[in-house]
Amino acid sequence: MNIALAVGETFTRPHILLTAAVTAVLAGAAALWRLPRGAWSDIAALTVLSGASVFLWRVSANMPQLNADGLSGFSANDWLAPVLTYVFLGVYAQLRPPADPPRYGQARALAVLASLVVNVVTI
Repeated sequence: MNIALAVGETFTRPHILLTAAVTAVLAGAAALWRLPRGAWSDIAALTVLSGASVFLWRVSANMPQLNADGLSGFSANDWLAPVLTYVFLGVYAQLRPPADPPRYGQARALAVLASLVVNVVTI
């Protein structure tokens, strides 16, 4: 855990917001790469929902027990933020079917991986 950015055993809201923003940027890049150029609503949704899922999870679960590394370098929050990203993007795809479902699935998988990597590296 990065002690300089932590307050006690929890993280500051700006730190969590930065983590969510980095996740959103990487997810957006994956969406731009994998989704068709005309699928702007899917690209925007994947970007925004990836960032929102990380922000909402990390803010609501920002407690010492979940931030402590149970496995060296990995906390429960590190593992669960990508799960919430997967769920958010899955709910979106069920409510509004994407323009290209196979490519959306690839972008979704990359967004989940980005969420995991960013949560492990930045928090």
